[in-house]
This record gives sequence, structure tokens and C-alpha cells, in this order.
Amino acid sequence: MLCLCHLRTKKKMTIKSLGKWKLPQPLDVKEDVEWLAIPRIARTVPFGYEPDNNDPDILQPIPNELDKLEMARDYLKQYSYREVANWLTTQTGRYISHVGLRKRVANERQRKDQARSIRKWAEYAEKAIAKAKKIETQRTGAKEVRAVAH
Repeated sequence: MLCLCHLRTKKKMTIKSLGKWKLPQPLDVKEDVEWLAIPRIARTVPFGYEPDNNDPDILQPIPNELDKLEMARDYLKQYSYREVANWLTTQTGRYISHVGLRKRVANERQRKDQARSIRKWAEYAEKAIAKAKKIETQRTGAKEVRAVAH
């Protein structure tokens, strides 16, 4: 609770507005990226895809939305999910909530981390197999023969 002296000084203080600002506009959209169709595994259609007219179990990419989503991922380093989701909605004309954007980015990050772990474990397995083969070629039987001096 504030006393009267603080209340008077608080009224005198004014907060300066930072003004309006906008997220940077897209200038460097990648043209050489080819997006591929993916199978539909859930009821909802993810941002950047639309159902195929011939096969409802296939989702066709929307290159403009996917390119903007790539850019949005970079903008998340500077801006909030809510601001980037609003920017993405205005740029593409398709609504995505800040929670939906956060889930999408988190799922992609989790998939990348999982793939990285699997590749690392595959490297460890290859090294272990190579060592096992080396050990097997050095010995002839199940027991190691040692020369004993009498």
C-alpha cells in the first residue's frame, strides 16, 4: 500500500510510450527449397499444409506458409510467440495461435533432438561393432591361449 506522499509522486511520473513498431518484413524468402507432401496422421491439418484433393490421407505443402514459418522461427529469438503468431497470420492469411506456434516449434525441436540422439547412438554402435570384430579376429577360439613359462 502506498502512502499519500508516494501516491502524489506517482501521479507526477509519466510513462513514455515506445510507439508502434512492426516485425521486419520478409525480404529473403528462399526460392530453392522444395517442400514435400506428408502423410496425414492427425485430425487437424498442420500450419503450412492442406489436404490433397485426390487423397485425404496426404497433405500437400503450401510453400508460402512454410517459408514464412521458417522466418518466424528466426523471429522467435527476438519477439514473443504472440507477436510472431500475429505476424504470421497477417503475412499468410491463415490463422495460427501463439500456443499453436509454440507447440509446432517445440515438436520440431523435439524431433530434431531425437534424430540427433539416434544418429549419435548409431555412431557408438558402429564403433562397438568395429571393436568387437577386431577382438574376434585376434582370437581363434572362445578361450585365450596364454604361453606359460615353466
